[in-house]
Amino acid sequence: MGTAQPPSPDLIRVGVLSDTHGYLHPQIASALQGVHRIIHTGDIESPESLTALAQLAPLSPIRGNMDFGDWAAALPTEEFIEVGSILIYALHDLTRMTLDPEAAGIRVILSGHTHQPRARWQGDRLYLNPGSASLPRHGRAPSVAILEINGARIAYRIIELAPI
Repeated sequence: MGTAQPPSPDLIRVGVLSDTHGYLHPQIASALQGVHRIIHTGDIESPESLTALAQLAPLSPIRGNMDFGDWAAALPTEEFIEVGSILIYALHDLTRMTLDPEAAGIRVILSGHTHQPRARWQGDRLYLNPGSASLPRHGRAPSVAILEINGARIAYRIIELAPI
């Protein structure tokens, strides 16, 4: 019988969520427990949500199309985030991406907007949408994602939350 291996000291876990629309699901804190950073890809609608998420881990929020007011105007509409040796590009609506990820050296593209979780690899680039953490569409459960970066390796998992 094998023994469990301890997690690599190089493993960086990033919580990814989107489209909370002013509501933080009660399971978000436990789903994101132990992450080193959180990236919210927009449609936050509440500065209080940012305050609560920032208590869990360092937070990188992106402004979505439903984020208005002075607090939201201060948020970027896109951001480049370096995690370990991996460059992440985050924006709300993937259809508004105007750059070439390969030319920019981006390995992970994070988005939201559709309220549906989706992940796909294009070459060695991961496109990840965690779905909506509060208002899923098409009968789906609310969801968030965990991105795991270990050196040059990238893995992800989508976590379904209890229906609201």
